[in-house]
Amino acid sequence: MTETTYAKGLEGVIAAESEICRIDGVGGKLYYRGYSIEDLARHSSFEETTYLLLYEKLPTADELADFTARMRGSRELKPPVQAMVRDFPPAGLPMELLQSVIAYLSGTVEHQIRHSATCNCRRTMHQIAQLSTVLATYQRFREGRPYLPSRPDLSSGANFLYLLRGEEPSEQEGRIMDTALVLHAEHGFNASTFTARVVAATFSTCYCSVSAAIGALAGFLHGGANERVMDMVDEIGSIDNIEPWLDKTLAAHGKVMGMGHRVYKAKDPRAIVMEQMLLDLCEQRGDRRLYDFLKKIEAGFRKRMEEKDKPIYPNVDFFSGAVYSMLGIPRDLFTPIFAASRASGWLAHILEQRKDNRLYRPRALYVGPEPRAWVPLNERA
Repeated sequence: MTETTYAKGLEGVIAAESEICRIDGVGGKLYYRGYSIEDLARHSSFEETTYLLLYEKLPTADELADFTARMRGSRELKPPVQAMVRDFPPAGLPMELLQSVIAYLSGTVEHQIRHSATCNCRRTMHQIAQLSTVLATYQRFREGRPYLPSRPDLSSGANFLYLLRGEEPSEQEGRIMDTALVLHAEHGFNASTFTARVVAATFSTCYCSVSAAIGALAGFLHGGANERVMDMVDEIGSIDNIEPWLDKTLAAHGKVMGMGHRVYKAKDPRAIVMEQMLLDLCEQRGDRRLYDFLKKIEAGFRKRMEEKDKPIYPNVDFFSGAVYSMLGIPRDLFTPIFAASRASGWLAHILEQRKDNRLYRPRALYVGPEPRAWVPLNERA
């Protein structure tokens, strides 16, 4: 009999080999296909990073120009999709809208491409390019503004802000938004990425895989932490209330949102980049209040944890919500932006899963009753 191992939540179980992402949790390092997140944040764009994830290498100048043109040319929403976004139920959530749009887009692709076991997700760039357009258009429509065509001369991040606001962002703002997309594009076998691979392993469409991944990310244990960081800031209220709030929250065994990570035992490298971007934005606007507020929370929490010999560091969500707020992005779009950027990583994993596919079929450890006799209805207590 083959020995089996039980790991609740598949904790620590290696389910597949991957060449896409390496996370050094102890050293606080993150690499996409061998390139550090620091180098990608400093030198790359979301479009170039997407190429790296999908094609397994950095592009040449010609390859990048061609890919960028294809990706930017895939941003526009056709009238039926615009109508779907406009008519989405007011009580619906933006993440539910993204799931619905992905399913709708599936019907716009040729049947043989959509359902072939060798479907190449690199052909259907609207799975990545259109998600941010959907979000900005959704915001425009609920503010009573008309559809706005994309700008092919703008990066992914800058174009999103342009659509959201109706005016071109500053070069700094566009670069910061684009870098935020780079930082969230990939992060190994997290819950949503694993979901995408499980669905892809059945040779369902990449649209179904991405839709399922969005559903996983919508859960509050996976996505939404940066929204709750900003809720926490609102709850604390003033910088003078931070220390009393920390004492009260920790005494009640509450959580300080954005602090700690399941993988990183050092400061999340994405948080370091995001923190600097927040500082740059605050200094450019001559108002450091939000940055100083978060830094005092971080310092106060870390001091208390280190006294207990439990060093805990900020993760990317601790600063990203503040960056998005400074850019004028509504709070309920924070997690959908995560989905729009992570779509490139999801597609990379879908492609990798299909290279050497095996259907995922874990077993459950049965802990139910032993075999028992059937009891007629009239004899049951």
